[in-house]
Amino acid sequence: MDISLLLKMAADAEPDRVALTCDGRHWTYGELWNAATGAAAAIADSGATHVALLDTGSEAAPIALFGAALAGVPYCPLNYRLADADLGALTARIAPAYIVGDTARVAKLAADAGHTALDRAAFVAAAEAAADPEREANEGAEDNGGIAVQLFTSGTTAAPKAAILAHANLVSYILGTVEFGAADADEAALVSVPPYHIAGIAALLSSIYAMRRIVLLPAFSPEDWIALCTSEACTNAFVVPTMLSRVVETLDAEAAAGLSRLRAIAYGGGRMPTELIARALDLFPDTGFTNAYGLTETSSTVALLGPQEHRDAQVSADPAVKARLGSVGKPLPTIELEIRNEDGRVCAAGTPGEIYVRGDQVSGQYRERSALDADGWFPTRDAGYLDAEGYLFLSGRADDVIVRGGENISPGEIEDVLVAHPGISDVAAVGVPSAEWGEVVAVAIACTPDAPDDDAIRALVRERLRSSRVPERIVRVDALPYNEMGKLLRREVRLLFERPA
Repeated sequence: MDISLLLKMAADAEPDRVALTCDGRHWTYGELWNAATGAAAAIADSGATHVALLDTGSEAAPIALFGAALAGVPYCPLNYRLADADLGALTARIAPAYIVGDTARVAKLAADAGHTALDRAAFVAAAEAAADPEREANEGAEDNGGIAVQLFTSGTTAAPKAAILAHANLVSYILGTVEFGAADADEAALVSVPPYHIAGIAALLSSIYAMRRIVLLPAFSPEDWIALCTSEACTNAFVVPTMLSRVVETLDAEAAAGLSRLRAIAYGGGRMPTELIARALDLFPDTGFTNAYGLTETSSTVALLGPQEHRDAQVSADPAVKARLGSVGKPLPTIELEIRNEDGRVCAAGTPGEIYVRGDQVSGQYRERSALDADGWFPTRDAGYLDAEGYLFLSGRADDVIVRGGENISPGEIEDVLVAHPGISDVAAVGVPSAEWGEVVAVAIACTPDAPDDDAIRALVRERLRSSRVPERIVRVDALPYNEMGKLLRREVRLLFERPA
């Protein structure tokens, strides 16, 4: 089974049902399927080895995604926000590609690479003109080793890797988490995450298989998000923490009441401060919140904290239950998950280590190499622990652990202490070189007018944690560096400390 069958099933079941809304135009399932078949013909004729999207979210994304699947060519959406040098390097790695979107930039960066480039309007028009509704869903799916999607990782700690996801990985995820046609006719999902992120692809596939109308917001702003959510009567939404923070800051209780149709908000893609999710729960008392944890290499979500678990944690007097508001929930039934120490041994409950996952949706493959071990386990490079009831708590990337005098220190524990102070709006802890200790703690903080001084910051940490966690270096910034999915760019934070103290 390949991912194009997900759309084919929906088009066969209800061809006239609205599948997608973008820029005021409504696309039915039948129209999307027809356009995807036309795109497949154009892609095959081009001789391209990849299909790339270099654009914001639009109808071109699902048409290209499913068209690529039908043509047997990997779909490779690109981050249009990248600097020219970085984007040029990525387009060179997928040449010759069929690129949809910013044709001027393609001509500037890769005029001689053999790419076929069309802007969004030309691509969609050509796809509609060449439609072949009788095309079979599985044509071409096993070409190129059955690869459906290639995504370049965000490169928050290193150069981007080309993660590959097979049709089997993505279909396994969808079949394990979504019921076909389960959405009511009035359900609509607001999708505002970038199309080049696994969350954006998973949102398209999940909503199409559930037959929930997709409402695309090409570029996020809290005002546009609220306006579109209201005008399209959206019932579902997925956001990253930075998006939710801006929505919450923009809304008041009266305005939030105008979003009464919003039944479910899922979030993920970055660390969610417990203060923020607690505030959101209060602002949306009738909305179900879900924390979804996953990675590109796992075809999206591998663990969930569900709506009732959010509400139970919000009101519980039991410290262990209340703490779960800061967890990412329990692994999906189709996922095996272990926490391992540096020796590869499985850790006991409450003991931190590296998160390993295994399951049919887990790819763990890159163009450059396979990251799976001999038994099929994928090392996520995320650090965390499981509590006694099996709830997963993240503590950052394994590479982000600060090693001071042989002692491992999680940046998250320091950040949680400091961000609770009303004078600190955001904080990042990193390790910086030390001749005496190997590494010592340094923190970058974004302050409010009530910010504590450096001595008070150190005292806050000393009162709550061991003395080894007290930051030796402190720098104040207007804002911390995040990527568009809300992930802190610690490599950029470390650069703040390269200048002499």
